[in-house]
Amino acid sequence: MSARPLTEAMISTPAPEAPPRTEDPATTRPAGVVETSGAGPVPEAERHGHPRQLLWTWAAPQVGWATAYIGVLAVAAFGLGFTEAVVALVLGAALGAVAHGFLSVDGPRFGVPQMVLGRLSFGHKGNALPSTVNALVAGIGWFAMNTLGGAFALNSLTGLPPLACLLILVALEVVVGYVGHDLVHRFERYALPVLAVIFLLAGVWIFKGAHLGHAGSGGGFGAFLLAFSASFGFTAGWNPCASDYARYLPRTTSARATGWYSGLGLFLSVSVIGAASGTVLAPEGASPTDAFTGQLPGWLAHLTLLAIILGGMAASTLNVYSASVSLASLTARALPRGLDRATLTALTGAVGTIAAWASLDDAGHAFESFLLVIAYWTAPWLGVVLVEQWRRRRTPDTLVARRLSDPRHTNAAGLIALLAGVAVSVPLFSHQEMYVGPLPAHWPGLGDLTCPVGFAVSALLHALLARTPKES
Repeated sequence: MSARPLTEAMISTPAPEAPPRTEDPATTRPAGVVETSGAGPVPEAERHGHPRQLLWTWAAPQVGWATAYIGVLAVAAFGLGFTEAVVALVLGAALGAVAHGFLSVDGPRFGVPQMVLGRLSFGHKGNALPSTVNALVAGIGWFAMNTLGGAFALNSLTGLPPLACLLILVALEVVVGYVGHDLVHRFERYALPVLAVIFLLAGVWIFKGAHLGHAGSGGGFGAFLLAFSASFGFTAGWNPCASDYARYLPRTTSARATGWYSGLGLFLSVSVIGAASGTVLAPEGASPTDAFTGQLPGWLAHLTLLAIILGGMAASTLNVYSASVSLASLTARALPRGLDRATLTALTGAVGTIAAWASLDDAGHAFESFLLVIAYWTAPWLGVVLVEQWRRRRTPDTLVARRLSDPRHTNAAGLIALLAGVAVSVPLFSHQEMYVGPLPAHWPGLGDLTCPVGFAVSALLHALLARTPKES
């Protein structure tokens, strides 16, 4: 079934005869019923849930191997001491979580996914670019990386070939994403307590054997920025999906509660445990998951492998679902007829599987490179979107709804600012294996300033160029 057209009446006017429902989402629709709302606005009669559900929905995918591995990288790869690494990781995660809270509040207001809201910042046609990029990043990049972590854990636990483990997890993840929104929430709800208990136990054990006074190998400010960017990129990588999981909440839901639960859930992570783990030398040739669990006693190592599998699934179900919603947010002309959200979920899962398969031989290196590059587009996009949200803070919802539903609405300033932020920050400030910009090449101590520069350039340029649309 194709996504329903966005109309002002659907998005801005609550049905008076249908009061907001506040039941738990897990009880409002049978788990096997496939969601039909795609990228269209959720009618008031179908709104349900409480903002606290956003706490576990965003916390569950953050409690897992991928988050821990960022901490390992900060110490073992970037050369930071334990204390420096913790500061960089917490700062990056905090900024990404704050932005996430601000973006999530528009979910209940308008009942549409984040990429549909992007029409306000980039116009209907211009929004096709960030929507497509987000689908590729979430449905291929993040889906592949998170599933790989679970596949290696399943391989270590069962001895099955890595490819077989990968395919098993992909099948389970795609089924959850295919069914849709309510099953995704339910899965995250029950996954979180299991993940939290196991990783807390693992954390206690790892801290007992960690060298918390580890001073690092002298990475300096440049290494600090790399760790910050990796943490920010991992956290803010969810920002383009922020309202996807808040759009079913009743329109009257508290904006403050929506923002707090979303941001807090995303901020909760185990990067600090990863940083502690990174102070212990890993066995040569160990897979990323074996290097992490090798510091634990057998019984806890097995439990942690199970948690890594579950955590990878918790993240990948969000990845593949949001990727399909991003693609569904494209105009009907941009997609072949018959491609609804559920079908798009299966297709993006298939493409993501190919990407994960290609990375099996060098997953740790692939994940490191992906983490450092992912924020290169997220930061400029975030700069534009947050400025646009601030600009319309006093605009009546009815006018905002009109712009969302009007295919003639344009915002060239947003697209110009986004492209300019990428064009300025990446060539000049990137500090990667494949390319080092002229500024860090001349002054290595600068590290990688791509994210803050990209955000600042795009935000400032959009604020200067954007004009208030004329309403017809």
